[in-house]
Amino acid sequence: MKKIGLSGWILIFMAAGIAAGLLIHYSARASWINRFGDGMSILTDVFLRLIKMIIAPLVFSTLVTGIAKLGDVRAVGRIGGKTLAWFLGASLLSLMLGMIVMNIFHIGHNLHLPLPAEERLQPLASSSLSFSAFVTHVFPRSIVEAMANNEILQIVVFSIFFGIATAAIGEKGKIVIRALDAVTEIILKVTGYVMNFAPLAAFGAVAAILSIKGPEILITYGKFIFIFYISVLALWTILISISYLWIGKKVFVVLGNVKDVVLLAFSTASSEAAFPRLIEELEKSGCPKKIVSFVLPLGYSFNLDGSMLYMTFASLFIAQAYGMSLPFETQILMLLVLMVTSKGVAGVPRAAFVVIAGTLSMFHIPQQGLLLLLGIDQFMDMARSATNVVGNSLATAVICKMEAVLEE
Repeated sequence: MKKIGLSGWILIFMAAGIAAGLLIHYSARASWINRFGDGMSILTDVFLRLIKMIIAPLVFSTLVTGIAKLGDVRAVGRIGGKTLAWFLGASLLSLMLGMIVMNIFHIGHNLHLPLPAEERLQPLASSSLSFSAFVTHVFPRSIVEAMANNEILQIVVFSIFFGIATAAIGEKGKIVIRALDAVTEIILKVTGYVMNFAPLAAFGAVAAILSIKGPEILITYGKFIFIFYISVLALWTILISISYLWIGKKVFVVLGNVKDVVLLAFSTASSEAAFPRLIEELEKSGCPKKIVSFVLPLGYSFNLDGSMLYMTFASLFIAQAYGMSLPFETQILMLLVLMVTSKGVAGVPRAAFVVIAGTLSMFHIPQQGLLLLLGIDQFMDMARSATNVVGNSLATAVICKMEAVLEE
């Protein structure tokens, strides 16, 4: 018999989690339901903590070695320019798709919510999204602090400087490169151990939310969830089609290799959980390690295709729910604001809500509307996390092709 792989076990445990969650929801008392939800969420929390302990050293070691092996600053600038150009195009594409879909279906219009009185508004904290705060936050005060807080963008900035300096000192720098190569191998080995707990984490996440919310959460917001997921598939199709123009049938090889990782991101609602395995699978797909180590960490800060799509959906849904009609020019401006303020928020809990809150405030849309989406955020996060992984996988393969180093 064929051995069941990781994706198979994750699907099995997800199905078991759905059954267990619904059983508890319909048969247990409220106090027991809350206890069950808290108990099951421990499985996911522990798994994500194990993943997060890997992220900072892995990003640092892979990015430094990737930059150092490129050999010179000009190569870093050339590849970085191509990478950021691709990320910018993908972000705009995701935002535009969300805007078009929301203007076609007007999902929130049937809610007819009254605008809250001004004195009753309790806006979410969004001061952290000011331009000056964003710019200064990019640069770390301490690399130790950045690693402790898993501030990926700050780690990326330090790693770029460290990697360029390592390449600049020549022979002495090769000692550091070999050491960090060994660190990367060790951390990937640790990742293999941690991944054994992925099915349990998937079980806990699904069981917890269904035991507390029940199937009503799917019924109440069924239209929103359905249209969002269809839009996600449309975005996948567009990204795959554009990538096909660059790398041809190789796109299906890449997708086949990363399918387990995409499913892991979907089931745990965390693209971070997929990061360590994604490096390995992209290398198996013919992407050189030095390019993967450079592009992928940047992608986790700048290329959040699924998150961008969701932010547009959420912002326009809330405006529609309150009966606010936004002119086309205002919607375009909103998209540009979302694109700028969302950069570098990967890995921050509820980061999408903070970004959306700041955007709503700027356009005088009631921020209380975010509470409408709290109940289904887990299901939305699953789709956007998987989309982020797909987008970054395709971007890495395309950049490798642009550099003529993608193995056939």
